[in-house]
Amino acid sequence: MASCQAQSSVSDLPDPPPPKREFRAVWIATVDNIDWPSRKNMEPGEQRQEFAELLDFHRQNGINSVFVQVRAAGDAFYAKSPEPWSEWLTGQQGRAPQPFYDPLEYMIEASHQRGLEFHAWLNLNRLVHKSSTSVSTQNISHTHPSWILTYDGAKLFNFGLPEVRQFITDLTVNIAKNYDIDGIHFDDYFYPYAVRGQTLQDDATFKKYGEGFFNKAEWRRHNIDLLVKQIHDALTEVNPRLKFGISPFGVWRNRSSTPDGSNTYGGLASYDDLFADTRKWIKEGWIDYIAPQVYFSSGFNKVPYKNLVDWWMENRFDRHLYIGQGAYRAGFKDQDKTWANPREIPSQVRYLREQGAEGSIFFSSRSMRANNLGFVDSLRQDFYRYPALIPTMPWKDNTPPLAPQNLKGILHPRGVELLWEAPEPAQDGDRAWYYVIYRFDPDDTPTPRDPRRIVGMCHKGERFLDTTILPGRKYVYYVTAVDRLHNEGRPIGPLRIMMNDKRLEQF
Repeated sequence: MASCQAQSSVSDLPDPPPPKREFRAVWIATVDNIDWPSRKNMEPGEQRQEFAELLDFHRQNGINSVFVQVRAAGDAFYAKSPEPWSEWLTGQQGRAPQPFYDPLEYMIEASHQRGLEFHAWLNLNRLVHKSSTSVSTQNISHTHPSWILTYDGAKLFNFGLPEVRQFITDLTVNIAKNYDIDGIHFDDYFYPYAVRGQTLQDDATFKKYGEGFFNKAEWRRHNIDLLVKQIHDALTEVNPRLKFGISPFGVWRNRSSTPDGSNTYGGLASYDDLFADTRKWIKEGWIDYIAPQVYFSSGFNKVPYKNLVDWWMENRFDRHLYIGQGAYRAGFKDQDKTWANPREIPSQVRYLREQGAEGSIFFSSRSMRANNLGFVDSLRQDFYRYPALIPTMPWKDNTPPLAPQNLKGILHPRGVELLWEAPEPAQDGDRAWYYVIYRFDPDDTPTPRDPRRIVGMCHKGERFLDTTILPGRKYVYYVTAVDRLHNEGRPIGPLRIMMNDKRLEQF
């Protein structure tokens, strides 16, 4: 059996240590081949290789979660779907991969092998994208034309119809039932962003279902509220472990509209313009995290980055807050010159840490690979230099796994190999999902709080190869088990060893 291997040597850096837990994620967009696959109709083997290389790149940068768009526009990047295959996967909507494989099954397995959480990202409202060049006869716009609204060249769901909300719920639950995902994720597309000269024609639906509402805006918000709660309830029934979150437009409401709004000025607001009451969803506990798209610089006077982060910190309601980072704007030459500063994104990451947000999601994979102004170098060499466990969600699971058993070390041609036995199931039935290996010097006071003492994480069995040890030096090891929702149990250890004259000695 192959061993997990050391990712880096333990360093003695001055205090303070980096966070032990932090959510570090990236969006991988499939619509219009933004991130993956890089072009239509690649051979399945090429698609898999490209995705694996993409995961390896992000893992090297310290990323611990990926959000992959598996529904881009009335289509699917997975086999067990009521909607047709995506044209951005195979070149024509409705055409299956040849030779056949299920991309979602592969992507989940490849992510988990690398210790990455996999969140299935679905676009909620699109049936036909403006850039679509083929539309299958199985597309909902053909099979249920009464469900759709046409707006600015796109075909969208009519959220006012109960049967539409039920279809979207069933679509989401279907993924949860059939795939071993870690979470379900929706982006910011609910009712469409306004386009001058365009009108959303849902008057007839409002007339049929809008009784008792003061106006259409109130009714539209109610429709989205119903949908979000309905999905939350359905997912909880199917798989209580599954995480459910949304990444809305960054501004809920401006303070000029309501005293509860953020210290931002003018412009778009999700509540007023997209009919998405994002603050309500997290306040009611309908979502486990919110990832507002704070794609604004610290120097943007209308919506300053820090003002918006501060507001969300005050309105997170004991759920997780992940800040959506506008990585695509790094080095962007527009009226906001702040994005030309190579310190902007690093400063944003530093600020959200100082305020206590649980982490970041970067948009998007292509932008991280471009590494404009070297911001990814800052992540790799500084902010994400050391590993981080994903924050726990105690409202879903707060029972830690039991400790591993029978820890021992054996000499290996490349270093020292640690072996242990998996613990018995915990009280809630959970088994170990992965292990964390800590290494200390003999004079250290062992602590689980300092990630600089993590020499590796093992997602493949119960053995670990440390290739970074030095002959004649003494080391002290501890190993902990972690469950699927990242609760960490008590350690086994200490194991005190020294490699000397090609022998392994205990002390």
